[in-house]
Amino acid sequence: MSTKVIDLAGVGPVTLIKRAGSRTIRLTVTANGTRVSMPKWIPYSAGQAFALQHIQWITTELAKQTGPHLAQGQSIGKMHHLRFEHVSSDESIAGRVTGTEIIVKMRTDETIDSKAVQGRAAKTSIRALKREAERLLPPRLANLAAKYEKRYTSVGVKQLKRRWGSCDSHQNIVLNLFLMELPWDYIDYVLLHELAHTIELNHSDAFWRELKRMQPRARDLARQLHEHQPIIGAWH
Repeated sequence: MSTKVIDLAGVGPVTLIKRAGSRTIRLTVTANGTRVSMPKWIPYSAGQAFALQHIQWITTELAKQTGPHLAQGQSIGKMHHLRFEHVSSDESIAGRVTGTEIIVKMRTDETIDSKAVQGRAAKTSIRALKREAERLLPPRLANLAAKYEKRYTSVGVKQLKRRWGSCDSHQNIVLNLFLMELPWDYIDYVLLHELAHTIELNHSDAFWRELKRMQPRARDLARQLHEHQPIIGAWH
């Protein structure tokens, strides 16, 4: 994968991304900015022209990103939803996570869309996602490993910046807590991806053969996964 960042008048930075597996040009706008994904053989100028053709749509989508990302009652992960509540000036504003709620406290002069409140909501949501991941992902991985006769040494959950998961040469697997914001199809794909790495540490043809044996849609899921941006992960 290779990238190039251009500055588009009226829009700002646009990241052009060449992917070996891409067959069409695709435009996405998230909280992290504007991206154009394209096949590896297409020149960057074609990606820039594609963005220019859709500049009105990009502008509209970017405008949507200016509002609060985290809202009252919003679902987070698989088990929680957000609850914002005002407290008196002498009460603590530390966030709290229960079995089903992420409680974000605000001063009387604060609003949900303020940067400080959104920051507390994101921070507390990460704690909730970590709890969910530690509860749900290890048994899910164990079941898939048993089904496909794979062995691994250990599994841990961390907040990763650039990977959904990893597997080292000692077959220790680490999973990104932000996986809990993805649909289960993609979560299972990542788990199978790391299990395939217990056999092949690289992304060779042998690796993909093993992964496709467990998940025939592996290539499609890998491409689609690139376009998913978890809400909390994007905010963070």
